[in-house]
Order: sequence, then structure tokens, then C-alpha cells
Amino acid sequence: MITAGLINAGCAFTQDIDTGKIELPALESTDYIVEYEGYTSSYNVLTQTPEWVAYELTKEETYGEAVREGKFFSPDERVLLPQPDDYDYRGSGWTRGHLAPAADFRWSDDAMWETFHFTNCCPQDEDLNNGMWNTLEKKCRTWARKFGKVYIVTGPITGENRYGTIGDSHVVIPDAFFKAIMTEHNGNWHSIAFIMQNRSYNKNMQGCAMSVDQLEEATGFDFFSALDDGTESEAEKEYHLNFWKL
Repeated sequence: MITAGLINAGCAFTQDIDTGKIELPALESTDYIVEYEGYTSSYNVLTQTPEWVAYELTKEETYGEAVREGKFFSPDERVLLPQPDDYDYRGSGWTRGHLAPAADFRWSDDAMWETFHFTNCCPQDEDLNNGMWNTLEKKCRTWARKFGKVYIVTGPITGENRYGTIGDSHVVIPDAFFKAIMTEHNGNWHSIAFIMQNRSYNKNMQGCAMSVDQLEEATGFDFFSALDDGTESEAEKEYHLNFWKL
């Protein structure tokens, strides 16, 4: 357990947060954590974007009747912190990029609606959003169906902030995005991570892949910290493209 800033039920307060969820990175005492039905977001007031979002995706959750038609992004009124609004993105040339993708929440209309908060959104290149990033999100659903369950952490990398900000809220445009995936298969833990630049052109999927250890070095986050140290160290030190069928 760790004490961190938790945003819930319309107010900010300090509360013990269960760090036993495998998908959660190690939390810091200054984190603002927003807990939703299907995912957890660590929100950064300064960048007006999440630091990361994390969730468990099961085979069963990749199916469902919920659809994204008719849904739209909006601030989460329960989170009493500065957030972007739709006008920040209009005419900016950047799409409203989900971090926890709506398609991973077909199992619940309410849970899918909650992916349309700006606490789950970053300015993202349209070609990336609709292209290789979308392909990676689909891969995650494929892996959940194959292995029964995957743990996913996704977030922006500000980097040099080469693209600046958008809107009156000065929403920071990430230089890149990351995704870390962990799963257990036949008693062994396996992981893989990716960094994709926030632009239309990226290397192929294999070229964007790396170990979770490498991603931790690039981002400063400690991913999947709820695993015991030995298991975490062994699972994160390398990745095998053959295992992930890449």
C-alpha cells in the first residue's frame, strides 16, 4: 500500500491505494490517481495529459456489445483539477488519442464512456492514431484472447517537447508514446514494450519493440512492480518476438 493523491467522487484527498494490481506502475506520493471502472489513470496537471493509464484486459473483455458511436470526449467533472476541453483540440491538427482504447471496453457501455475523458487522452498524430498505434492496440486484444489475460500500461513521452502545446489549456503534445505489456503463459511471465514516435512515420512493429527494462530506462517508471522482484526482473529483462508472433 502507498499513500498517493487519489481523485474520486468529486474531491481530491489522500488515501491508501492498493498497489497489488499487476498492471500498476510503482506509485509516487505526488501522483494524482483517477480510478475508473475499467482502468486507472495517473493524471499530470502540468501537461494536461495522463502520465500513464493501466488496466487488465481479459479474453472475455475483448468481446461485447458496447459501441463508440455517439460518444465524445469531455472533461471528467468528478476530477477537480484543470483539464482540457474539446476546444483545445479543435483545429489543432492533432487527434484526441485514447490511451486506454475504447475498443478494449466493449464489455461495458459505462466503462467505454469513461475512456472518453480527457484524463485518458493526448494529442496524437492522426496517421499514427489510425495506423501503427491502432495495429498495436489490436495486437493487445489478440494477445488477451490467446493468453487469457494481459496487463497493459500506456502513456506519453514528452521528450524534448518538439511539437509544443495546443489550446488555451496549453496541452502538451508528446514526442512519442509507449506501451508495456505483461502476461503469464504456462507458468512463465513474458513482457514486451514499444515506443512509437508521435508522427506519421515509424519503424515497423519489430523496430519499435524493446524490453520493459529498456522502456523503464527511457521513461523512469517502474512497471509491473506488484510482481515479486525475481519474477519482475526475469520477465522484464528481455523480449521474444517469436512468443508475441511479431
